[in-house]
Amino acid sequence: MAIIDYAVYMFIIIMAFAGYCVKALSFSGAFMAIIVGISVYNGFSFAGLVLLAVFFGTSTFFSKYKKHQKRDLEEKIQKHGQRDYVQVIANGGVAFLCSWLFVLTDESLFVIMFMISIAAANADTWASEVGSLSKKRPLYILTFKEVEAGTSGAVSLLGTAAGFSGALLIAVTSLYVFPGLSVVDGVVITLFGFLGNVIDTILGATVQVGYTCSVCGLKTEREVHCKKKTNRYKGVTLCNNDVVNFLAIIIAAIIGGLLVSV
Repeated sequence: MAIIDYAVYMFIIIMAFAGYCVKALSFSGAFMAIIVGISVYNGFSFAGLVLLAVFFGTSTFFSKYKKHQKRDLEEKIQKHGQRDYVQVIANGGVAFLCSWLFVLTDESLFVIMFMISIAAANADTWASEVGSLSKKRPLYILTFKEVEAGTSGAVSLLGTAAGFSGALLIAVTSLYVFPGLSVVDGVVITLFGFLGNVIDTILGATVQVGYTCSVCGLKTEREVHCKKKTNRYKGVTLCNNDVVNFLAIIIAAIIGGLLVSV
């Protein structure tokens, strides 16, 4: 192993520790970020790390941007603030898998899947964090009726535009750091990255579990609210927000990757 590899590993560890220090990652989240980061570097060298850095950097920025305006939403969503190891897996688990599959097979399919997975994760994060700042109430994707901000399966014009922009940024970055990509590849990464966000919204409206607080009546993703266990009113019990994120990303990555490889 070259000295430069050790230097990069140390850099990844330092960045994960920095994420922990600024409260973007919990301790378990930082540890898992190190594993994902090293795996991505082993699979896709510096180019892969650049994509990962763009996702983590921008998503952290938007999660903290105008945070005071998002306080009411924290009661509705499952987790907020520091990302733990489960959230890192939910957003970076597909990238982790693609990295090792590429190392083992050298198939270009997994390179495109990796890019789409990062684009999908970025699109979903931007859509959620920026969309929550919309001055207009979002629409439920199944009925297109207005619902409260933070409702699983809800969409807004601002959030949709942000999601598309998040996928586009990863696609443009990919064109710069990965040699040999075509404009068509960039379009595929953008569209299927954005598709991951759409799939996430649909799954959020259908199979994602939702609870009602027995005390205040709030509909939330949390299993406990007002210090009382909440009651499930929709979805599959094991299919929480993290599971939905992972499923949406891997579905978009597989479909997009297969389309390019045909």
